[in-house]
Amino acid sequence: MKTILVTGGCGYIGSHTCLALLQANYNLIVIDSNINSSKISLNKVIEIGRLNNQEYKKRLTFIQGDIRNKVLLNDIFSKAINKNNRIEAVIHLAGLKAVSKSVKEPMIYWESNVWGSLVLFQIMEKFNCFNIVFSSSATVYGVKDKGYLSEESNLEPSNPYGETKLAIEKILSDIFKSSPHKWRIVNLRYFNPIGAHPSGLIGENPLTLPDNLFPFICKVASRKLSHLNIFGNDWPTFDGTCIRDYIHVMDLAESHLCALEYLFRNKTQNLSLNIGTGKGTSVIELVNTFIKVNNCKVPYKFVNRRDGDVPFVVAENKLSISKLDWSPKRSLIEMCKDGWIWQQNNPEGYK
Repeated sequence: MKTILVTGGCGYIGSHTCLALLQANYNLIVIDSNINSSKISLNKVIEIGRLNNQEYKKRLTFIQGDIRNKVLLNDIFSKAINKNNRIEAVIHLAGLKAVSKSVKEPMIYWESNVWGSLVLFQIMEKFNCFNIVFSSSATVYGVKDKGYLSEESNLEPSNPYGETKLAIEKILSDIFKSSPHKWRIVNLRYFNPIGAHPSGLIGENPLTLPDNLFPFICKVASRKLSHLNIFGNDWPTFDGTCIRDYIHVMDLAESHLCALEYLFRNKTQNLSLNIGTGKGTSVIELVNTFIKVNNCKVPYKFVNRRDGDVPFVVAENKLSISKLDWSPKRSLIEMCKDGWIWQQNNPEGYK
């Protein structure tokens, strides 16, 4: 049974990914600073296991800490070896992720995301751990008014958050070139994860002001906010609102499992893959689907466009489907239904 280190494993994507890995019979060591997450999420993961007659507690170790702490990371890898559970791969999800905040506080993002990754890679190399799945982002791509984004599209981030993701990809590329017969690397470029596990036990729980659309829809539907602001209705799209590629968080979580197993099966390489559905959904379509599926109200107002927004961001996902034993299975209806169940069951998040 292989042992995997998951950085940022208490977060939205991290907790769902931990569940997918545990279901596939891996041992997990999770490190998370809990700056914008709660360790309660891992207790809920264990609870989901028990609902399915599975005991995950003995295979899940949580360590609260920051990946910039080289001494702590060294200790984690050393203890794993001493327990005869050598860490064989890393799924690297830790990092700050709010686009707007990265514009206001770029130094914090560069220091946390890039320096933290460098420390992690140094420790991995020290302990001969050369397998990594990196949580990247579609924000590494340049602006496109229309057309799908492929892995060959221009890499021109429009904000510091995207710049840090691209910088980490470039560091991994340089590391691979320096030791091409050692490293197995997959960069997963996420599009827009939404929804939650259908149990309603784990979901998106931002501790700071969210930067993405779906949590705001949930807050308006639950009457925590009076209305939803939609930034522009004059975009060059069929209904005037921006079009994005929304993917169910469990499909995204399962892509990490498939990427990990792809690395174990194949020779050394450095690969970047888009993780999306390949289908575009406008803001209005998402809001109307949420209203219809959940039989609720989501009042909205059109306001001025936001700086940095673009009309169309949708994945070309043929490469990920062909390379991995994976494809997105869950519909927009399921995303809206599962996300609302989580919101209703956890109106104050993890408490």
